[in-house]
Amino acid sequence: MTFQAYLDAIKAKTGLDPADFKRLAGEKGILDAKASVVLAWLKEDFDLGSGHGMAIFGTFKDRPEASERVDKQFAGAKAQWRPVVDQLIATLAEHGPVGTAPTDTYISLLNGKAKFAIVAMTAERLDVGIKLRDAAALATSPRVEPSGSWNSMVTHRVRVTDPAQVDAELIGWLRAAYDAAG
Repeated sequence: MTFQAYLDAIKAKTGLDPADFKRLAGEKGILDAKASVVLAWLKEDFDLGSGHGMAIFGTFKDRPEASERVDKQFAGAKAQWRPVVDQLIATLAEHGPVGTAPTDTYISLLNGKAKFAIVAMTAERLDVGIKLRDAAALATSPRVEPSGSWNSMVTHRVRVTDPAQVDAELIGWLRAAYDAAG
C-alpha cells in the first residue's frame, strides 16, 4: 500500500485528513510526542491500526516533496541513471498512465494506486523490481532473479548495468506487470 493509499483509507474511515489529525494532536499536546504515544491515541480515539497510525504520525514531521525525493535518488554518481529511468517511464506511459511514488531508497511505479514495479539506483546499477505473480516468462530468463530479501514489495528483480539492457524484453515484462496490477 502506498503512503497516499494509507491516507485515503484513513480519510474514508474517519472523515479526517492529515491536517485535521495534526490540529487535534496539537490540541492534545502530543504533536511532538513519540510514535508510541500518537499510535495509542489514534488507536483509542479512531480505531486506527499501527500502519495507518504511522502514516498519520509521518505527516506530523516535515516530509520532503516528491520532486526532492526523486532528485535525491539521482544525486552524485547515480545521476547517470536519471535519463534511463525517465525514458523507461515515458515508454511505459505509452501503454497507459504511470504514476510514481518516491521513497528515500526507491521509486515505485504505479498503475492507478497499484504498485507494479520499483526502480532503485546505485552508481553502478539500476535495479528494476517487477511485481508479477504469474510470471512464466520471467522464470526462464537468466536476466531475472527472485526479489528475495532485496525488496518484498515485488516478486522479481532485474539488474541493469548498461542502459541498452532496458530493452523490449524488460519493457514487455513491465507492461505485463502493469496490466496485472490494473
